[in-house]
Amino acid sequence: MVENSELRKAGLKVTLPRVKILQMLDTTDRRHMSAEDVYKALMEAGEDVGLATVYRVLTQFEAAGLVVRHNFDGGHAVFELADGGHHDHMVCVDSGDVIEFFDPEIEKLQKEIVKRHGYDLVDHNLVLYVRKKAD
Repeated sequence: MVENSELRKAGLKVTLPRVKILQMLDTTDRRHMSAEDVYKALMEAGEDVGLATVYRVLTQFEAAGLVVRHNFDGGHAVFELADGGHHDHMVCVDSGDVIEFFDPEIEKLQKEIVKRHGYDLVDHNLVLYVRKKAD
């Protein structure tokens, strides 16, 4: 089972709640889920995992590098699997939908700006807050 080896690689003991939560994050169509979203999805799937356990496991996953926590303005924390690929985010201010994107021009411009100011870019997190255009 892939989940078991991922947990072991991250230095976490394989427990049923951890496996169920990791499976949920890996198989869902939604890439960004709050702890409450994970809990509701587990309940709908007939899994008996408490909300406090979901919070605790997600925090453990974050510390182990399995998930990334995002705290977008005006909302609660959402989690996504840490797949290693860099991307930026757009957050719809009306629906809360999170859209991932990658733009090489934006990446290049950020590096140029940092260099112009005499720095080296270590990391960044770009979040654009958007609203759907009226037709």
